[in-house]
Amino acid sequence: MIWLSSSMIGRLRDRLRVRGQRPTITLRDVSKLTPDAAELLAASVEYGPLCEAIYLMMSADGKITQDEREVLKGAVRSLSEDTVLSVHIEAMLDAAAKNVAEHGRDSRLREVASQIRDDAARAEVAFILAAAVAFADGAIADEENETLSRLAEGLGIDEARVDELLDSVEADLARRL
Repeated sequence: MIWLSSSMIGRLRDRLRVRGQRPTITLRDVSKLTPDAAELLAASVEYGPLCEAIYLMMSADGKITQDEREVLKGAVRSLSEDTVLSVHIEAMLDAAAKNVAEHGRDSRLREVASQIRDDAARAEVAFILAAAVAFADGAIADEENETLSRLAEGLGIDEARVDELLDSVEADLARRL
């Protein structure tokens, strides 16, 4: 099982908080929104692009393992301080799968990267979490490596910073093994 250190996830979460308040979402008829739907909407706004980036990594080799799902759930729970429910994480994964089926992997990778790239902290979080998922089964398939490279490029993370981030992920993983 892949383990992401609490300190690393905590630092990433704190960097996200520095970004400040997100744009307000307005709904035309809030009275029809159930509490569960409101929670899912809030989770999707905050974590949807990260989940989709991770989904793209999870599905890069054509199969999604339970280990990869657990890493994703652990990451979202850590970032959200356990406020996002598993059912909402699964709903975000389902939405990501539908987006890929409807628009294609390349299009979704570009779109997700464009949603995240202007915030360097979020971009690095997305990259690190995608890398952790790539390492989830102990081996990185060629498709995963290609997806990780394209994600880094789309997020505007240069090669030197990619190496630093990957080294930090590998070091955290090595401490746990």
